[in-house]
Amino acid sequence: MAANIVELTDANFDKEVLESQTPVLVDFTATWCGPCKMLAPIVEKIADEYKGTYKVGKLDIDDAPGITQRYGIRGVPTVMVFKGGQKAGQHVGVTNKENLVKLLGG
Repeated sequence: MAANIVELTDANFDKEVLESQTPVLVDFTATWCGPCKMLAPIVEKIADEYKGTYKVGKLDIDDAPGITQRYGIRGVPTVMVFKGGQKAGQHVGVTNKENLVKLLGG
């Protein structure tokens, strides 16, 4: 996992995402998901280019069933943006960097 990406779990999600002072892009992913592997380099690029502006986290849906259920994740990849502890945007499926940055408000 890229250095600028936070590995999210059921245990640290609230602290890392909901209590974050900066907007957070959360990539809901799975190791067995082909489209997730296609999206990963795009998410990593955003994490590197926007370090300090946005926080980027990855959450493996198989390892974090509580959070997956809480946000009703039915398909992966799903990307959600959280601002001020609230869900502010969502995209399901593979997309490009421009769309994800737009989702963050950039």
